[in-house]
Amino acid sequence: MSIMKSLRAPSPALKWAAAALATLVLAVSLPAAALAQSASAPAATAAPAPAPAPAPVEMNKVEQVAVDNPFGLQAMWAAGDPVKRGTLVILIIMSVWSWYVTFVKVAETRSMMKSARKSSEDFWKASSVKAGVGVLEEGSAFRYIAEQGIKASDQHEGTMVEMIDKNTWIGMSIERAVNNIRSRLSNGMAVLATVGSTAPFVGLFGTTWGIYDALVKIGLSGQASIDKVAGPVGAALILTAVGLAVAVPAVMGYNWLVRRNKAVLETTLAFAGDLQSVLLSGKR
Repeated sequence: MSIMKSLRAPSPALKWAAAALATLVLAVSLPAAALAQSASAPAATAAPAPAPAPAPVEMNKVEQVAVDNPFGLQAMWAAGDPVKRGTLVILIIMSVWSWYVTFVKVAETRSMMKSARKSSEDFWKASSVKAGVGVLEEGSAFRYIAEQGIKASDQHEGTMVEMIDKNTWIGMSIERAVNNIRSRLSNGMAVLATVGSTAPFVGLFGTTWGIYDALVKIGLSGQASIDKVAGPVGAALILTAVGLAVAVPAVMGYNWLVRRNKAVLETTLAFAGDLQSVLLSGKR
């Protein structure tokens, strides 16, 4: 009986020991539970990752976009009438013609200058005029003058031209040969002069016609906004620009070739004068 009482009513010391053990267990289990909860909480309630910040935009960088010009040369040709197209074709032909003449004349004067240097080195070293002609380049201006001088000298002997003074006869023959060379040098120069003087007016004619056609179309449509006026008028002005682009090289080429022709002609006249003196003296 005493034993049953002791089981039902624990002693105060046992109560204090149980309370202390419960306190110790609670103190140990609470940090572990809090640690487990803190470790599992991010996995359960993980916040979404922030989106990357957009790259900074350079405010002073202007995007370049290629835009076709609706009033350029190609558009003008596509929308142009026969008058404007014909004017442009004429200007192109004039330009090609002037450039061709310029290149041909430059090659011609260069060949004559080269022949002049060769004649001064080889011709006057020969034993006679007839021997010197053989060293000159075939078809050159200096050989032509020498052949005409020799021919005049031979014709003066025993013919009716003996009534003319030999000096005069040979001088006339050589002068005719020099004039032929001068005429040859001037060939094509009229083309450059004509192109240089008329190309701007041809372009201006195309521009005038283009402006007239544009104004007529604007008047019929009844729209006088800036885009309706500036576009056709600007396209018409292209022909004036083309005319100037054709004329300027032609004028510059003409002036340049005039100076080259003058230098070649001076050398030719000097050679002709020396040749006439040698033919009259009958010596080297």
